[in-house]
Amino acid sequence: MSAADISQQTIVTLDLEGVLVPEIWIAVAERTGIAELRRTTRDEPDYDVLMKGRLAILAEHGLTMSLIADVIAGLEPMEGARDFLDALRARTQVIILSDTFEQFAAPLMRHLGMPTIFCHQLIVENDRIVDYRLRQADQKRHAVEAFRALNYRVVAAGDSFNDSAMLGAAHAGFWFHAPDSIAAQFPQFPPTHTYDELFAAITEAL
Repeated sequence: MSAADISQQTIVTLDLEGVLVPEIWIAVAERTGIAELRRTTRDEPDYDVLMKGRLAILAEHGLTMSLIADVIAGLEPMEGARDFLDALRARTQVIILSDTFEQFAAPLMRHLGMPTIFCHQLIVENDRIVDYRLRQADQKRHAVEAFRALNYRVVAAGDSFNDSAMLGAAHAGFWFHAPDSIAAQFPQFPPTHTYDELFAAITEAL
């Protein structure tokens, strides 16, 4: 099978934060000194619980969308992420499936060469984040299942609790920099720790 044939028949789905870019909420926690904002999907498997807690913290401390946007503007992709993504996109189609938000992701996508991303949306009023709108509950799993229904072979990689359903729905799934505690709960997904390891695992699974 030629490389062109492969690119038409396979899709790789990747998580964003912790896989290609730093965790945004941890960066906000470091800027503001609010330790509670360091909690991520690696710590809390229920996304609604996590986000409602974040919104309450933002309201309590009067944190604005502008402040968070300024934090994001200072972020860069993780070292080696752009080269990894470019090499992967040269071989097959890549779609980022993330539980972040369009307002957070847009500037980071420019750093990564504008890959396709499916994510959620924040509701912002008077520069305050007041709510959020999910594109679809459990969207990562649903997206992979939709790709499979279109007869694509799907290979997925992520690092958090909210990636486990995506990995399970794919033909092959891999952890990347996942905490040992999470990887141990889902031993069916092989762990990888460097972009070279992940690239090799994905391309073999394709």
